[in-house]
Amino acid sequence: MTGRQRIAAALRGERPDRVPVMLHNFLMAAREAGFTQRRFREDPEAVAASFIGAVETYDYDGVLVDVDTVTLAEALGTLVDHPEDQPARWAGPAIVSLDRAPDLDPGAVADHPRIRTWLEAVRLLKNRLGDEIFIRGNCDQAAFSLAGMLRGPVEWMMDLLDPKNEEAAHILLDIAARAASVFIERMAEAGADMVSNGDSPAGPDLISPAMYRRFAWLYESRLAERAHDLGLPYALHICGDAGLILEDMVETGADAFELDQKTDARRARSALAGRAVFIGNIDPSGVLALGTPALVAEATRGLLSVFAGEPRFILNAGCAIPAETPSANLRAMIAAARDFG
Repeated sequence: MTGRQRIAAALRGERPDRVPVMLHNFLMAAREAGFTQRRFREDPEAVAASFIGAVETYDYDGVLVDVDTVTLAEALGTLVDHPEDQPARWAGPAIVSLDRAPDLDPGAVADHPRIRTWLEAVRLLKNRLGDEIFIRGNCDQAAFSLAGMLRGPVEWMMDLLDPKNEEAAHILLDIAARAASVFIERMAEAGADMVSNGDSPAGPDLISPAMYRRFAWLYESRLAERAHDLGLPYALHICGDAGLILEDMVETGADAFELDQKTDARRARSALAGRAVFIGNIDPSGVLALGTPALVAEATRGLLSVFAGEPRFILNAGCAIPAETPSANLRAMIAAARDFG
């Protein structure tokens, strides 16, 4: 099987010939290719070269094209800082109150130069990797996370505590979802095999399960449905311990969930079994970046044991792998997967 075939099989619930690996490694890939994060986020050739080099070095199955977490927000007017060798980061809201949400134009994201960088990188990867490697095009943030960046993270959370703001909050969420849908549509046109979004602030570490159902679930469902309308599988990433909302997350219709190390793998296997793919969830910092190869191999084998016999599984870190991660540690994770069978 090719890497593309392995991941496609896992998404269909069919057993691949070995454990598929899809890495959230844009920081490490850029560093090892010799590109700063500024060059990486501005140059689609640098993005493509970084991932091609990583695939050739580590022999894994799926590329996750990611650049940062603020591209959609910037395209809609959020202030963004662009450090030389760190990912772009939030620097200020696009709107000062919820009643300004209608001023935002979700269609404008299609022609934003940073959006075009992501899309051209996917086109280059598809042209150069052909049918050998699976390409997951991340489409930045889902609606709840994006709304928080547009309004300001603290202000957004405070807005949601006042029931009088509910209608206005949903207007902003609808605009954010439409912007994310535009990105998904363009990513499909670019040739991605799968699309995804992150919605990390929607997890129980920051909001209650009731608030998740009230303000995030519907819009995640809409994005999954849009991906399916375009004939693509859809993955969702939420940080923190997602245990309390796993069943709700599955009901969004997403095909796969990238969950971080705080989420109990056994609980996730039970909730997702026969319904969705688990992607993850080796600790990217405490284990991959700071551990030894022996610790990485032990953690990987432990995770694989939890999912033994489950075809809907793709090995990855639980979130973005730090740039400083030792090469030997990444090799140890992949080797443990290969040895597992």
